[in-house]
Amino acid sequence: MRIDVVCPIPHVITSCLETGIVGRARERGLVQIALHNLHDYADNRFGHIDDEPYGGGAGMVIRCEPVFACIERLLAERRYDEVIYLTADGEQFTQAIANKLSLAESLILLAGRYKGVDQRIRDALVTRELSIGDYVLSGGELAAAVVIDAVVRLLPGAMSDAESALDDSFQDGLLAAPVYTRPAVFRGMEVPAVLRSGDHDAIRRWRLEQALQRTRSRRPDLLSRTDTGKAP
Repeated sequence: MRIDVVCPIPHVITSCLETGIVGRARERGLVQIALHNLHDYADNRFGHIDDEPYGGGAGMVIRCEPVFACIERLLAERRYDEVIYLTADGEQFTQAIANKLSLAESLILLAGRYKGVDQRIRDALVTRELSIGDYVLSGGELAAAVVIDAVVRLLPGAMSDAESALDDSFQDGLLAAPVYTRPAVFRGMEVPAVLRSGDHDAIRRWRLEQALQRTRSRRPDLLSRTDTGKAP
């Protein structure tokens, strides 16, 4: 897989891409991630990429010229499955979308700043718009890092335990069940006996019951989206 990130301040996410699962996936050649600084594509000697919005109002808007110059150069080099713009008013990013994007060969992630990008960029270049939550960040670089982490960890070979991702929250429409490790008793708090029983069927049922209970309590909206909302 190849991921190109187009953004105003690449160093914001550099460390996120060099450590952990994403860093190891890059070292193993499972994913190539290239960062492109929009200031390098500015059409003025000052490197400015933004200007005041038409119609007035506060804030600045990223101009068409640097974004078109960068993304059109990338599109001329290879085919991309999606050109994704990270924006607060985009489609909510979910585990299902991460699963689908992990099957792509090449992605472009466009991260804005200021008041966003000129609408003509969205109309002409962007194929999908994603939001990581109902809040506003200073820029889209961190949102791009979130999407990259969620997608790359699903690539075959990225995780040492391939089955681990299958047990994550949201993979089956539910929040994950509680997890425990040694010691069996810590300050009087015991690990549930069923997890120490060796009865794999009983453990599976317990985990499903706990996942349902946790989802009903914390995210009941998820149960309306999946058939697994019924008790076993």
